[in-house]
Amino acid sequence: MICLILSLISSYLLGSIPTGYIFGKALKGIDIRKHGSGNVGATNVFRTIGKVPGIIVLFLDALKGFAAVALAAGFFYRTSSPINIEWFSIASALAAVSGHIWTIFLNFKGGKGVATAMGTIIAMMHQVAGACFVVWVIIFAITRIVSISSIVASIALPIFAWIFNRPVELKILSVLLCIISICKHIPNIKRLLKGEEKRLI
Repeated sequence: MICLILSLISSYLLGSIPTGYIFGKALKGIDIRKHGSGNVGATNVFRTIGKVPGIIVLFLDALKGFAAVALAAGFFYRTSSPINIEWFSIASALAAVSGHIWTIFLNFKGGKGVATAMGTIIAMMHQVAGACFVVWVIIFAITRIVSISSIVASIALPIFAWIFNRPVELKILSVLLCIISICKHIPNIKRLLKGEEKRLI
């Protein structure tokens, strides 16, 4: 149980690293929360600071999720743990995503968690992650709107988890991540319905 607690704490802190905020301060001397959409995620960094910083932040945010799962399974997990490795990793994955969304370093206000969630999915269901990425790319190519691409990819996540017949624990994770993503995108959904959501490029 101590190993699980340590894994959850480390995963949360790892997910909490506000990469978008750090890049804003380091490259432009600005608080990214006061520019663009006010979000600390990669999309706002892309719009506010530049394409390259945005892509780097996207990669680092995904890496946080991947690293959290890798550490949970490869370092913290013990065979004597009261739960199996799947649930152990899932708990740590959710902790990392929660850290990104509610980062302790920015008064518990972070990003939407999509990239970090994708990092956890890459670590546990790479085929599903690849399929979701293809969906994201297709929708983005058609609409040029990041939010709708992320929403559709999030909805596709549990569908692909079933199609690829992943273990029930991972199917549950996919549903939870889908729900979290949609909830975090509610403001974007409202703007989409009004035709006010901005295209990225």
